[in-house]
Amino acid sequence: MTSLVVGIAGGTGSGKTTVAKTIAAALPASRVAMIEYDAYYRDRTDLSPDARAQLNFDHPDALETDLFVEHLNALKEGRAVDVPIYDFKTHARLSERRRIEPTRILIVEGILVFVEERVRRLLDVKIFVDTDADIRVFRRIRRDLEQRGRSFQQVREQYYATVRPMHLQFVEPSKRWADLIVPEGGDNHIAIDLILGKLRHVLHTLE
Repeated sequence: MTSLVVGIAGGTGSGKTTVAKTIAAALPASRVAMIEYDAYYRDRTDLSPDARAQLNFDHPDALETDLFVEHLNALKEGRAVDVPIYDFKTHARLSERRRIEPTRILIVEGILVFVEERVRRLLDVKIFVDTDADIRVFRRIRRDLEQRGRSFQQVREQYYATVRPMHLQFVEPSKRWADLIVPEGGDNHIAIDLILGKLRHVLHTLE
């Protein structure tokens, strides 16, 4: 049964995934699992590839939150779940799934993790990774060019059309729900050490 759910949010390119993976890697593998909200993008294979590419992936409605909440509840109750696998190059879910077993600590990561109240209620610790906009956008450009097969024009158009306005409308305001704000993401070793100290203490008390 999952005893502690840690939510990690922040803007695109903020370093939240690095923080989540760093924390997970520093804890016993059998005691921690990680689940990405991005895996729950709705499967829109009913649309053409061009139409899919035009969708607003930075709006909460793009995510299947009902299934996400269902899976979080299942893990908290001690039941394993099969998490979707989303292909960002084709904007579609794969037929395979990723099995996640309940662990003592579950790390939940995504830009919109704090936006939905249903999700927030399931988080015991809420961490917001806060990084300057210029650093975030350069990281975003590099990731989309190198890992997701996008052209610079596509990245630029998406950033101005949806990424930036949705960040201002949803992601940035959600920072107020955080228990802890971590500047500069994975480079903030002091903050990560403090978080790990808390999580190791929780694990120790549960042994």
